[in-house]
Amino acid sequence: MFIQLVTSILFLLSLPIFFLIIIKTSKSKKSSTASSPSIIFPKSYPIIGSYFDIKSNRSNRVQWTTQILQSSPSATFTLHHFFGYRQIFTANPANVQHMLKTHFFNYQKGPFFISSLFDFLGNGIFNADGESWKFQRQVSSHEFNTKSLRKFVQTVVDTELHDRLIPMFYDAAYDKTVLDLQDILQRFAFDNVCKIAFGFDPACLMPSLPQAQFAEAFEAATYISGERFRAFISLTWKIKRFFNVGSEKKLKIAVSRVRDFAKKIVREKKQELADKSSLESVDLLSRFLSSGHSDDNFAIDIVISFILAGRDTTSAALTWFFWLICKHPEVEKEILKEIKEKSNMPVFEEVKDMVYTHASLCECMRLHPPVPVDTKMAMGDDVLPDGTVVKKGTLVTYHPYAMGRMEKLWGSDWAEFKPERWLERDEGGKWSFVGRDPFTYPVFQAGPRICLGKEMAFLQMKRVVAGVLRRFKVVSAVEDGFQPELVVYLTSKMKVGFPIRVEKREEFD
Repeated sequence: MFIQLVTSILFLLSLPIFFLIIIKTSKSKKSSTASSPSIIFPKSYPIIGSYFDIKSNRSNRVQWTTQILQSSPSATFTLHHFFGYRQIFTANPANVQHMLKTHFFNYQKGPFFISSLFDFLGNGIFNADGESWKFQRQVSSHEFNTKSLRKFVQTVVDTELHDRLIPMFYDAAYDKTVLDLQDILQRFAFDNVCKIAFGFDPACLMPSLPQAQFAEAFEAATYISGERFRAFISLTWKIKRFFNVGSEKKLKIAVSRVRDFAKKIVREKKQELADKSSLESVDLLSRFLSSGHSDDNFAIDIVISFILAGRDTTSAALTWFFWLICKHPEVEKEILKEIKEKSNMPVFEEVKDMVYTHASLCECMRLHPPVPVDTKMAMGDDVLPDGTVVKKGTLVTYHPYAMGRMEKLWGSDWAEFKPERWLERDEGGKWSFVGRDPFTYPVFQAGPRICLGKEMAFLQMKRVVAGVLRRFKVVSAVEDGFQPELVVYLTSKMKVGFPIRVEKREEFD
């Protein structure tokens, strides 16, 4: 820590020199930009790298890096950070396949990622590498492939949908209330994932929209942990953590509340297991404990990781989906037609066959992936398929958000919301789904780390879409011309939420 503090002080003392360099070169830079394209590759300086470009684009970094990748012939560029650290961004499917599959062993989470999330996630599956990750993946994969868990997920989602979400929408339609759909869907997802992971119901989606302590602590821990990645130099948050001040003090309190609560549930279930020799509940935690994985920290870490994975991803996808549906009534019309072809109360088996709805969700996540960027660290020197040289310790970021906006991958109409790009008609005139390879569309990752809950996520999302749209029309309550602003924590969100009104559909009754 002493060496890091000395390094930081020397850096701060040297800043005036580099400001003089910038001032000296700014005039020539301004004159050259007058005739240059609107997208300029970041200018790098000794020691400070592209600090000024990074700082000026801090609030829209995902969009900024997307524009650069769209302008890059190879869909790859290198961003220079402090002290010579380099970060490679890519939207090239060949590079993504190289990272996530063929050279998977060389691109790991790495110490930068793990240290940033360790206080929150510990050694959980989404914050682990090597043998620890492999073991957790094997255990989790076994549980996710059981029919009993899938049935449990169906029951949980249906209960939350019919007992809470739909009645809330009926009340809002009757009272003409404006709801923040983003907040509602986050509460819906949080209730679901806590019941699936813990067997605990936080009851966030109640008519009074209560602020549950566990939910608030989880939100704070997620946000502040995400802020660590956006720090210009990681030493800043490490110093705050060392002195227990500012955001790091808040993070410590939030994480303590989350983990203390999780520990309480683990101990209660272990006591139940000791008393009954078996657990009647079928949530993930009960499954892990029943299968002999009884270490408290292991159970807590892996369950918190799954809550994080399931909490914001489906709610983010559905929020953007309903926004797009509001803007594209022709798509809504096709989805309603598909819903009508099914029974009045669609069950999961019927929802699985809703190919147009499935295509609409895929198209939504092409434009608005729940996790817009994902970063790995190179464990050794390498060369990417496009010729980019990768040195050991380099951060390499593949960019699903940018990849969904690449003309080379999706054609000149890439900016259009067009579910039909995922569909083709068979000889009988029925739609059939045509997927894309996971390296062109890495929304659910790819290779050995591909999302275990992908199919469950689609089933849940389609169940919500069918359950809501057959009863209600979702109407945007924002002014004409309003465009939601993307903000990224660990997942993508709308900056000010999504205000809506709901109108009851009479034709489905």
